[in-house]
Order: sequence, then C-alpha cells, then structure tokens
Amino acid sequence: MIRHLVLSRLNEGVERDDSRVVRGGEAFRSLDGEIPEIRFWDCAWNISDRPIAYDFAIDPAFEDADALRRHVEHPKHQADVGLWREFATWVIADYEF
Repeated sequence: MIRHLVLSRLNEGVERDDSRVVRGGEAFRSLDGEIPEIRFWDCAWNISDRPIAYDFAIDPAFEDADALRRHVEHPKHQADVGLWREFATWVIADYEF
C-alpha cells in the first residue's frame, strides 16, 4: 500500500472563507468514492496554530504505484488540483506502508 500525503498552504492574503477555498475543500472531500483507485481517503483543515503548520492535509491510500498514478492522472483529480492552484501551494510525500 502507498500513502500519498499532501499538505497545502493557502497563499498570502487568502483565508479559509474565500469562496475558492470553500469550493476547493468541498471538491477534495468529494473525491472519496469518486475515484476507484482510492482505498482510503481522509482530509481536513489543520487545527494547530503553530507557524510551521500547513493549512490543509490530504491523506489517501492506494494499492500500489500504478493505482496512485491513475489517481493523479484522473480528470476529477486534475480538475480539483486546478482549483487549488488558484489559492494554495503544497508539498507531497508518497510512502509505502
């Protein structure tokens, strides 16, 4: 199994109540069950007030590297990532468990 950890940070001046951010959060929450390769899906807003913390975390699991690749290439995933590009940056870590 592979975990695909994504940590997003809102761009300077962008707040969680921005309509783009609200739509982006809803889009990522709706991915659970939308893409068949996803074995586990969890995402949520950060609750820590530490300055090094990112704002939003996504923590899905996939059967193998091919399933992760298909997910990344899926049109729904690509559309949702396009939304986030408007207001955030992110880092990822893919790891086997």
